[in-house]
Amino acid sequence: MKKINLFANLKADFASGLVVFLVALPLCLGIALASGAPLFSGIIAGVVGGIVVGYLSQSHLSVSGPAAGLTAIVLTAISDLGAFDIFLLAVLIAGVMQLALGFIKAGSISNYFPTNVIEGMLAGIGVIIILKQIPHAFGYDKDYEGDESFIQPDGQNTFTEIFGVLDHIQLGSLVITLVSLAILISWNKVKFLKKLKLVPAALVAVIVGILLNEFFIQSGSSLVITKEHLVSLPVPTSLAEFKDILVFPDFTALSNSKVWIVAVTIAVVASIETLLCIEASDRMDVQKRYTDTNVELKAQGVGNIISSLLGGLPMTSVVVRTSANAAAGAKSKMSAIIHGALLLLSVLTIPFLLNKIPLATLAAVLLLVGYKLANPKTIKHFWEKGKYQFVPFIATFVGVVVTDLLKGVALGIVISIIFVLKGNLKRAYSFRKEEYADGDVIHIDLAQEVSFLNKAAIKSTLNDLPENSKVIINATDTVYIAHDVLDLIKEFKTIRAKEENIKLKLVGFKKAYQLENSEGFKNTVTVEQKYDAMKRKMVDLDK
Repeated sequence: MKKINLFANLKADFASGLVVFLVALPLCLGIALASGAPLFSGIIAGVVGGIVVGYLSQSHLSVSGPAAGLTAIVLTAISDLGAFDIFLLAVLIAGVMQLALGFIKAGSISNYFPTNVIEGMLAGIGVIIILKQIPHAFGYDKDYEGDESFIQPDGQNTFTEIFGVLDHIQLGSLVITLVSLAILISWNKVKFLKKLKLVPAALVAVIVGILLNEFFIQSGSSLVITKEHLVSLPVPTSLAEFKDILVFPDFTALSNSKVWIVAVTIAVVASIETLLCIEASDRMDVQKRYTDTNVELKAQGVGNIISSLLGGLPMTSVVVRTSANAAAGAKSKMSAIIHGALLLLSVLTIPFLLNKIPLATLAAVLLLVGYKLANPKTIKHFWEKGKYQFVPFIATFVGVVVTDLLKGVALGIVISIIFVLKGNLKRAYSFRKEEYADGDVIHIDLAQEVSFLNKAAIKSTLNDLPENSKVIINATDTVYIAHDVLDLIKEFKTIRAKEENIKLKLVGFKKAYQLENSEGFKNTVTVEQKYDAMKRKMVDLDK
């Protein structure tokens, strides 16, 4: 593993960390509220997810914290177990289970998530973000910030909630949303504003939103945004109150079978959501760096153990925060650490100031994040790839929007597997991987049918290739190569091979793959040629 310099991109990482902090603050509070847990338990999980998991993880973009996908599980568990401190014991046990899953390398399952399903999930999450933020943008905050489910706890759904906005428009929120959007969109486009690019646009939007509302208050305007439309962070007035915030697990409930059932449920669901988000964050990484998912499960396990010991909610790697991080230009995991540190510092020092932030401003930030995820170009891209790529993509996309993340992804994977099984009825798959001495040419021969199920083996092979090596990837006998595998080879050719001085030769790739066959290197003796030369030498000696 290459050593990561956390301070190498501090300028970009601080700016993106600040944006994620602004997005994460109301999400932490909203998810805690919806989970029936103390509000500060969401903040604690956010802080631990940022600082602890951010430091231990190898992911460069992923951001961890309390997850909307666990809300229903947490709410039911607290009710069934009868006390929040007993629930914290279940979270601690779940963390230990995740740690064990990391050691037995269960994270490798993420390699079997097809790219079109991951992209469909991201596009679906983007649409959910947009649809869920529309009410907040208009000042209708009945649904908690951070909800991602189609069917809401109040019996409404994503679409009926939007129609309900028409009867509850708050003009002050609408004005601040429009002003915030104008700032966010123009900040890096207008010439005279480009000089201020060191200041994150989201921070400017938040400051302007606060000042606008203060102006409305001072002028007695009807546009005043009232408390229910602002961030609502509990403010401890004394040290004793702050100490009361920390709740510790009740270890006397260790023999309670319900605790173990809840722990297993949290460990499984949190691990799957984390692995999905890690695959998604790797897809969003412009440098195409791969995350060790087994290390990630260990990091999440440690994070959940520490969060439970401090009275925090269970956490996962979260798509919304990770997407905001990528969109803000994060370069390394320092961004996630900074977001956690800012959560901690701001809660301890300026909670009264945070409570002046309009939810409408944060809705504007998330609307742009949602648009970047659900860009129409992505749908067009998979449409052009043909039905075997498009159908799983669109099924996942629709499934995520009208059900939830796990059900939508499960639908996409099932359809992908059906397509693969259909394609493999008459074709066998074989993969040749051997070790070579220094100076020899490494041959990777692709078989007739290369599906996304072979992605893990090929990714591992490409990842283990030594620097300054010579590689031939041969697709002469290949009838079909999955889009996922083509992407891996393209990324390896354009990024990894150049960075690590790997001389690459591509042979036999069809024009339809849009992967140019390359001459690679010349005057190179292959393993086969060396073997033939040795045979000739032996024959000469016999003579």
